[in-house]
Amino acid sequence: MRVDFTKMHGLGNDFVVIDQRARENVHMDRALAAALADRNTGIGCDQVILLEPSEVADFRMRIFNADGGEVEACGNASRAIALFHGSAARIETGGGLLEVTPGNGGAAVAMGRPRFGWEDIPLDYAMDTSEMPLSWDGLERPFAVNVGNPHAVFFVPAIEDVELGSLGPTIERDPVFPEGVNVGVASVASRDRISLRVWERGAGLTRACGTGACAAVVAAVERGLTDRIVTVALPGGELVISYDEDGQITMRGPASESFRGSFDPADYGAA
Repeated sequence: MRVDFTKMHGLGNDFVVIDQRARENVHMDRALAAALADRNTGIGCDQVILLEPSEVADFRMRIFNADGGEVEACGNASRAIALFHGSAARIETGGGLLEVTPGNGGAAVAMGRPRFGWEDIPLDYAMDTSEMPLSWDGLERPFAVNVGNPHAVFFVPAIEDVELGSLGPTIERDPVFPEGVNVGVASVASRDRISLRVWERGAGLTRACGTGACAAVVAAVERGLTDRIVTVALPGGELVISYDEDGQITMRGPASESFRGSFDPADYGAA
C-alpha cells in the first residue's frame, strides 16, 4: 500500500503532510515519523503532519518532530495546512484550537492566548516565568511561556553570537523543563522589529519557528521592549505577530507547497 503525501514549508521550516481525514492510510508512530523525517534515508522534513477527523473542529492536526516525538503545536505548519485545506478552518491540536485563514500566498493563524504559569510550561518547580533566575553559559534569565508548546526566550545583543547549536540541546533537556522546551534567542532592533533564532524541541535548529516567533513577541511585549505588532526576522524569512490587549496572538506569514509523492510504509519497517 502506498501513502500519498504533500511536502510543504513555511519560511523553510518543512513538513511532510499526510491527509487521513477521509480514511486512515497509515498508523503513525515515533519510529515511522523519525524514518520519514530523516533527510538521508527518508523524505526529509522538520515535522511530519497528520490530518485526521475531529469531533470539535473541522479537522485535527497531529505533529511529529524529526526525532519522532509528538508535540502540541506548530505555527508554521498551521499556515501550511491552511494553504493545503484552501479555506478558513478551525483546527484541533494538542495545544488547543486554532483558527486559520489562507490568503496572499500564506495564512493568518489565530493562535489563542499565552499561558505563563510555571505549571503551564511546565517547570519542575515554581518560579517567576517572566524572568527565570537561571543561566546557561552566558544565556540568562529567560522568559518562559506556553503558546501551544513551551518556549524559553532569551534576549541578547546579537543572535549570531550565540552558539545555539550547542546550547540549545542542553537547555531543551535541562531537568527544570520536564517535558523539554523550545529555545529562542532574540534581539530587539526597534519597537516593531526583532530578529530570532530557535532551537526546536525534538527538531534542532530550524529556519523558522512560528510558535517561537509568537513566544518572542509575547515576551518582548510583556517586558516592555516592543509594541504589540512586531515583524520577526528569522533565518528563513519574516513573520508578523500581533499580540493584542486581550491577550490574543495572531501570526501572519507565507507558506508554500514543494512537491507531492507517495511512499510505502513497509519500506520504513511499518506494518
